[in-house]
Amino acid sequence: MSDNLLVILTIKKINYIILLCSFIFVGISCKKKVESPPDLGYDYAPTTLGKYVVYDVDSTVYDDNFMDTTHFKYRIKEKLEEIYTDNQGRDAIKLVRYIKWYNPLINYDNIAWTVKDVWNYTKTNTTLQVVEEDVRLTKLAFPIKEDATWNGNALNTMGELSYTYDYINQSEIINGAPFANVLLVVQKDDKSKNAIHREYFIEKYAKDVGLVYREIKDLESNTIKVQNGIIIPVEQRIEKGVIYKLTYITHGIE
Repeated sequence: MSDNLLVILTIKKINYIILLCSFIFVGISCKKKVESPPDLGYDYAPTTLGKYVVYDVDSTVYDDNFMDTTHFKYRIKEKLEEIYTDNQGRDAIKLVRYIKWYNPLINYDNIAWTVKDVWNYTKTNTTLQVVEEDVRLTKLAFPIKEDATWNGNALNTMGELSYTYDYINQSEIINGAPFANVLLVVQKDDKSKNAIHREYFIEKYAKDVGLVYREIKDLESNTIKVQNGIIIPVEQRIEKGVIYKLTYITHGIE
């Protein structure tokens, strides 16, 4: 074999190797460019029909007229039951709420569910809206991100109320149940603004479950008490109002 032929074959071999490497490099580069779509947080508001969540509810009502305190205890099941078209032409879901009243003599398992409410549950590309007692509330704003702020009353006539995410995607145990991704919505918190009125409204949501916790404090006390120069919190001198807690028990599909 002549030297010229050997050189030609060698050059062809090198060119082939370079070309092969180029294809491999391009293939690797293309694979690297394929990215997963961003997580907008839609899993915090599932829409699977038949999905239900069961909660325990504890509520205490303080009545200043009768100087009376009443405790209420019951269990709630919220279930996504039926898709329908709302008055804006959108797909909405009937959120049917069932109730069992606590009876110290009967186990909850032996008490039948009865319908309490039928609410509206609407999920759009940018919001989760729930109509509670004929009032449409913007519960979540998408994409979900820390420190996002939106008007929870934007779709009703109750006046502006700024909701915000206190934290998102946080692991948490709620009533003994572990959740990998939980967010906290602060709807109202006026602890530093008023010595006679305390308002504290929050909700927690878990991915693939939805609402897992709600707490409401709407309390009043006209009797100001001071200790060591500090005003004692309204929660420790309640005269009127309500404390309401809804806590996750279980969930599933039926």
